Order: sequence, then structure tokens, then C-alpha cells
Amino acid sequence: MATAVARRRTGYEHAIEMREHRLIADEPEEKGGTDKGPKPAELLAASLAACTAITIEMYADRKQWGLGEVEVGVDFTEATKEDSASFEVRIRLGGELSEEHRQRILTIAGKCPIHKVLISQNVAVNDSLELIEEFEDED
Repeated sequence: MATAVARRRTGYEHAIEMREHRLIADEPEEKGGTDKGPKPAELLAASLAACTAITIEMYADRKQWGLGEVEVGVDFTEATKEDSASFEVRIRLGGELSEEHRQRILTIAGKCPIHKVLISQNVAVNDSLELIEEFEDED
């Protein structure tokens, strides 16, 4: 179970508790928050990114495919009166994969549980995959 608890008197900061883990969600200052944590929509995008990466890695481990480093980036566009919400998922892999394996990875990416929940609610989730030579060090 995840629980959001407000322990403040200004803004929208909430402590989110799951098992023994805690993190903060908030809204930006321009929306009345104190910007002490990501917005809930950003947490949803992060959930999709993590779920996609883990699903891909679990599948590749079972197949004994060398993925190298895995990076999944997710851009979220909020719904408007004209358009529904959408997520753009960019998968970057450092390993050498055949075209057949790359296509299979893209298919498997769409099978992560968060992805399935979103598309069941008619939210667009668009996956793309890119092979990279080397990840840059983040020093």
C-alpha cells in the first residue's frame, strides 16, 4: 500500500510511504506548492520508466541477451480538452542486438504492468528504441 500524508500547513507537499520507503510529492511554486518533490504526474512518468526498464531487463535475462546499459526516458503530456494524456517512452540500450531482438524488446516494453494500466484507460503510450555506442559518464 502507498499512503500520501500531509504534514505541512502551506503548499501541497506530501510524504508518500510504501513499506519502509519514503519520498516526497509536491507541486511547483507556480501551482501553489513548495516544489520540494516531483509532481504526481512526474511520479507516474517515473513509474512507467522504471517499470519498462525492469520488464525489459527481466525478459532479456531470461533469454540471456546482453543488453548492456539500459536507459528509459519518459515524457508526459497532460490531457487537454482536445487531446488525452500521452507518454513518449524512449528506450536506449548499450548492447548489440539483432533487428529481431530489438523488435521483441519493443514489444516486451509494452507489456510492463504500468504500461498496461495506462493503455487500458485510453492513454497514449508511444515506445521507441535506440541503440547507443556508449553511455556518457555523469561525473
